[in-house]
Amino acid sequence: MLLGGARGWLAVGAAGVVLAAATLVGCGSDSPGPVVLHFDTGTQGVSQYRAAAAACSKASGGRYTIEQRTQDTGDSNGQRLALGRRLAAHDPSLDIMELDVIFTAEFAEAGWILPFPAQVAQQIEQGTLTVPVQTGMYRGKLYAAPLSNNIQLLWYRKDLVPRPPRTWDEMVRMADDLAVRGLPHYIEVQGNRYEGLTVWFNTLLASGGGAIVGDNGEVQVAHGDAARRALAVMARVATSPAADPSLSVRDENDGEFAMEAGTAAFEVNYPFAYSQMQAGQGTFIDQRGLPTSRDTGRRVKDVFGWAAYPSVVAGTPARVTIGGINFGVSATSPHPAEAFEAVQCLRNRDSQLAQAVAVGRPPTLAALYDDPALQHSYPEWQSIRDSLDDASTRPRTPAYNSISIVIADLLNPPAKINPSALVPQLADQITKAVTSQGLIP
Repeated sequence: MLLGGARGWLAVGAAGVVLAAATLVGCGSDSPGPVVLHFDTGTQGVSQYRAAAAACSKASGGRYTIEQRTQDTGDSNGQRLALGRRLAAHDPSLDIMELDVIFTAEFAEAGWILPFPAQVAQQIEQGTLTVPVQTGMYRGKLYAAPLSNNIQLLWYRKDLVPRPPRTWDEMVRMADDLAVRGLPHYIEVQGNRYEGLTVWFNTLLASGGGAIVGDNGEVQVAHGDAARRALAVMARVATSPAADPSLSVRDENDGEFAMEAGTAAFEVNYPFAYSQMQAGQGTFIDQRGLPTSRDTGRRVKDVFGWAAYPSVVAGTPARVTIGGINFGVSATSPHPAEAFEAVQCLRNRDSQLAQAVAVGRPPTLAALYDDPALQHSYPEWQSIRDSLDDASTRPRTPAYNSISIVIADLLNPPAKINPSALVPQLADQITKAVTSQGLIP
């Protein structure tokens, strides 16, 4: 199923929803009886969400009660479809929703979520890291309030290389040298035909100064040499001895498992990699760094290090694609004024710290990176914080899901990438994705 542009099925009834929402904003505080705000989330971080809902209900002084509801819809795509159906049907029981960062433009264009009032938006932006705020923006307005972010780092074997590679070219050279010496050498990347492959390309493209689409939605992937450079990096990794034989079907978990097994020397992955590595027993390694069944007293996790994501252009920091969770207010909420107020509480310092420590979701409030509790849970916190300053977003367009499907299809398998031939194909297919008809759920 392909998701089309902003003017496909997702915009059906948008004008009516926006008109109804505008009326509701004016009367939300005058509703008779106690106000109950429904707070719909996914299955991760439920305990922390419930605690935040209880604390914020109490803080309201009885003006409203927040009822957390868990929606077990599977992955992000399942959540998107489930919410989309309910919002398109004008479900009045939706007030506050957990949203993946990729939902913002699509839901805003369809009229399903309300823009935050200017004063509230200003309060949310204050103290929040800049790039996470951008994930909640659409056409100059804030539609989603950032709760957490997710950004990739480079993870590597400290026993195999004297220092982490600074660029992709350097990492491939290091891996090739390890291969010649018969040592673990694979570079684990997300090469499967799914959104992780799109994110890899987007990060390399942005790191080289390019973009898939511009701020106004215009297709830019063919502008300049950034796309060819990004594709050349992908092709080089996939065709070198550094390539895992299963690269074309690898995702984030597969890459981490390979590191834990001792067969990989490098991986680009999210912060969960560290906690997962430390939580397991880990593979024993011998003096050379090879995995072994003998108890040598040293495991992979003992030599597991982290560093900044490799650059595409030497001396220029990578612009790593950011993920994360935001909160949006439904356009069909009977109580938008209370919902906007509640969102500010639900994403406060205590809530973000609880999500970060217990669930593994790095915060979006800048001050929390100085908190000892966060630093204890994330030894790599400084690398995360530094990377966020240079981060990039996924294309902020209602057609992102279509674009992602097109890119993942054209770039898989990465070993078959021909940069010169592929750039015009990408431009053509992405243009069609942006202007196509919509998705039928």
